[in-house]
Parts: sequence; C-alpha cells; structure tokens
Amino acid sequence: MSGEFRRYLFPHDHPRLADVRGMDPHSYGEFSKEPGTFTGGLVEGWTPLYRTEFRGVTEDGTLREGLYPLEPARPGEEAPVAAMVAAVTDLLAALSPEDRERIAFPVDAVEWQTWANPEFLQFDTGLRLEFQPPEVRERALALVRASLSPEGAASVHAMMLVNGFLGDVVDLPTVLGEWSYNLALYGTPDLRAPWGWQLYGHHCAVHCLVVEGRMVVSPVFLGAEPDEIDAGPHAGLSGLFADRIDAGLAVMAALDPDQRRAAVVYEQMVDPAMPPGRVHPGDERHLAGAFQDNRVIPVEGVRVAELPEAARQRVVDVVATFVRLLPEGPRTARLREVEDHLDETWFSWIGGHRPGDVFYYRVQSPVLIAELDHHGGVFLDYDTPKTFHIHTVLRTPHGNDYGRAWVRQWQAARARPTTAEPR
Repeated sequence: MSGEFRRYLFPHDHPRLADVRGMDPHSYGEFSKEPGTFTGGLVEGWTPLYRTEFRGVTEDGTLREGLYPLEPARPGEEAPVAAMVAAVTDLLAALSPEDRERIAFPVDAVEWQTWANPEFLQFDTGLRLEFQPPEVRERALALVRASLSPEGAASVHAMMLVNGFLGDVVDLPTVLGEWSYNLALYGTPDLRAPWGWQLYGHHCAVHCLVVEGRMVVSPVFLGAEPDEIDAGPHAGLSGLFADRIDAGLAVMAALDPDQRRAAVVYEQMVDPAMPPGRVHPGDERHLAGAFQDNRVIPVEGVRVAELPEAARQRVVDVVATFVRLLPEGPRTARLREVEDHLDETWFSWIGGHRPGDVFYYRVQSPVLIAELDHHGGVFLDYDTPKTFHIHTVLRTPHGNDYGRAWVRQWQAARARPTTAEPR
C-alpha cells in the first residue's frame, strides 16, 4: 500500500469533476458524446466500429482457418457448465419478465461487440446492475463465480470495488460505482449448446462462452486507477496486477542485451519515433481494446522461438497470469493451445524495464494477444503514465473472441442437410 495516487487528486471543484458531478449514467453518457468534451472524440471514433461484420484480430489481415476446431472438452478440462446453468437460472428467476427480455440476446448477436472499458455508458446493453436490487446484483456475481476460477472471480470483483472506491475518492458516486456495470446473456443456457455472458463497465469487461464443455473467456479488459484501496471497508486491497507486472519484468531480465534491444520497440512511452496515432487518446499504447475486433496488429519485438529456454518459459508465465481467470480445466486447455503455437509467438516492449518503471508489453501469437500498459490520468491529475494506473487486455485472434469460431461451427453442423439412411 503506497497511497501515492493521493498526490494527484484534482481539487473538488475542478471542471473535470464538477462538470459531471451528480449526473446519472444515462445523462453522463449523453454528455460524453458531445464534441469538444474529454470523451466526445472517443465516442465519435468508436461508435461506427462495432457494427462491422466480425472477423477477428489478425496480424496481417488474413484469417487462419483450423485454429479452433470445435471438439468436446478432454477429460479433466471441462468447463463448469452445470454450475453456470444453475447460477444463471437463479439470476433469471430474480428478474422481472421485462428484464429477462432485456438481458437476453441471440448467441451470435452483434451486441457482444458493444462493450467498452471507459466509465461513460456508450451502449446500454443488457441490464445496468446499479439499477437492480441487491438480490440481482449478488446473483450476477454468483454467475461470475460459477464460471471463473476463484482468483479470476475475485479479480473481476476487485476491479468493481476499486471503481467504487475511486468514485468515493473523487466524489463521483453516480459515475463511478461498484455496480456501474452492464450484464447481458447470449444464447439459451444449456449443458452442450453455445451460450454465455458479458459483464462490462469502467476498467472491467469480461466475455465468457461455453459450448460442448469448452470455454473461451475473451475479450477481457481489466484495469484500475488506482491499483489499491487504502481506506474504507475494503482497505488493504492492493497489488491487483503485481503478477502480470513481475512476469513481464522477468521476461526482460531473462534476455541478453541484444535480445532486449530487439524486444524494445520504443524506449519511451510517448516516443518521438512513434508513427502518428500510435498513442491513442483513450487506449494509449493498447492495440486490441474495445471496438478493435477486426484490427490488424502486426507482430513486433522478438520471436519467442529465438529466445533461450528460460526466457521462453518466462513468456509462458506471462500468459499464465492472463488466463488465470479461467477455471482449472479450461485454463489447462488454453495454456496447451498457446504452447502449441509458441514458435509463432512474439514478445514486444515499450518503456523502461526496471522495477518501478512504467511500460507496455504485448505477447502475440495466432491464438492469443495479451497486453499490459501503464496509463496517464483520467480521474486523477497527471499527464504521464504512472505505475498505479494499469490497463490489461486479453484477446483470442483469428476469430474466436466471444467464442465466435466455435459458435459458427456449431451452427454450421446443425444447418447441414441430413441424408436418409438407405433401406
């Protein structure tokens, strides 16, 4: 616990806070779309992107086929589908008929792609939890706990708790709250057929789909400003991304000087050598964030296959910190999938690489993109990235974000005409 973030508090009457204080999520969402505001340009750029037909993130614009065959889960790798079905059944039982209709979408609906990680409500998909009674909120968290690993569910809730803490610190409880999140369901809950859920809001967006005992949790966005709670009922919560930070630094420490130079794409977080647009006003150095479902992201840095064994293992350790959200069985399957493509995996870095430095890194392969970035201030007053403001992104490239590759295979298999057996 450092409390360093308190050095950067805006004055209570600063326009950044005072101009939106007291707004509800919908009025603040409309305010955020206005040209000239802090967020207006972001909304203008992002709004048209989500309706683009989904293809998936690629490194060169060409989708690779056959990366995600839809096969039943291997023994010991099954997703906890029965527990998920029970949890979602309990959740639906607590909703009014109108809310049951509002929360539900087809399994391949475009609304999967409406998620965003900023605090403003750009798309009001599903149910806004802050407007739901405590019973519904708790059953929503129960669905998260039934789906993810214990540490994964705790991490998701921690992002929500920090968001509420930030709202208390800057006195914006109607904009930043523990329950300032939307929940939507996709498909019909079933033990075999594809279905899933989406939870998104400030600094937390998680997408989970299951089919045939398999699970994909992607895209995932987890972040925090600050990365600790130093007061109130949840005081002591800290180090939310310590494992991902330490794992990234361990990769750099395992490289020799030549390899380190190859991995470092830019030495400064805002570097004169960067091309225009490389630092986005909202995403900063992230490339695979919200509304980037079809982005072409060329590989950079150093090819992991060319690194010594110790460094290759440190890259796998980075991936393990990102997929820790998954329950044990699907996590095992996901790590095997990543390791099968380790020879096609790249590791890149921006910024310093000593303890206490701010930096960005990306692990990129045909089946995974994992990014971590230190950010500048949004609700706290600083322009350059700080160690206590962290964003992370996890993607499944080449078409299996939202489990879409599996859903398409499931649908195609059931759309094929059957041939009658000869008599």
